[in-house]
Amino acid sequence: KILLKQRLNNYYIIIKIEFWKGFLLIMNVKKRAEIIKNWIDNYCKNASFEPKSLVIGISGGIDSSVVSTLCALTGRKTIILNMPIKQIKSQHDLSVRHGEWLTSKYKNVDYELLELEKLFDSFEKNLNKFNNEHGFANSRARLRMTTLYQVAAANSGIVVGTGNKVEDFGVGFYTKYGDGGVDISPIADCTKTQVWELGKHLGVLKEIVEAEPTDGLWNDGRNDSEQLGMSYLELEKAMENKNDPNYKKYLEIRKKNLHKMNPIPVCKFNDL
Repeated sequence: KILLKQRLNNYYIIIKIEFWKGFLLIMNVKKRAEIIKNWIDNYCKNASFEPKSLVIGISGGIDSSVVSTLCALTGRKTIILNMPIKQIKSQHDLSVRHGEWLTSKYKNVDYELLELEKLFDSFEKNLNKFNNEHGFANSRARLRMTTLYQVAAANSGIVVGTGNKVEDFGVGFYTKYGDGGVDISPIADCTKTQVWELGKHLGVLKEIVEAEPTDGLWNDGRNDSEQLGMSYLELEKAMENKNDPNYKKYLEIRKKNLHKMNPIPVCKFNDL
């Protein structure tokens, strides 16, 4: 153990597990945060046009709180948008508190509260002929995506995604062209557990770190576990181990959402 720690120059910690000779290398959370922060900054430096701002939607959840904090750490102008639509008070309050915390800590952060409920009500009323609960839930996410891009356009910025590895590449738990519509995804290679660790390391509010994950798209406040039928910890175990008792269930969830994760089908002509 000591030899490995020395060789890895403290980039990793070692924990006991069931495979690879009983040990798994896990990146030190401090180093992980540093890598992501630098990755965001380097992307901006090397982009076809250098963005003048980073635009992030915050929900009061751990993913958006971590991403917005990492963006703030780059020193670049960071615009965080709180966009409530029929939001449950406890979720909204956490978004407000995170916005206040981040702006008090970083001078390069602008926090905006944009009330989108009246806009959504008008949308819902005009489309009442096509009423569908799931469709309208996803429309909330798509309306927020449109708002993020409008703000980004007005500030020569890019929209920064907040999806994690389990959601984006495991089970496809996001809205197509909603929260899935972004320019970069800094934490999409981090599991939910790693995002929680990042949150603690970055000093994100304890209430946010400990809150039950939810997408905030439903009037009844249903959480992610209730929607997925599995917790994030169960999903992570199933993703890593084909012998896990929940592996089959994980594959069933994944199969339903592959249309989100796969490239858009294209009718190709090989003779041209």
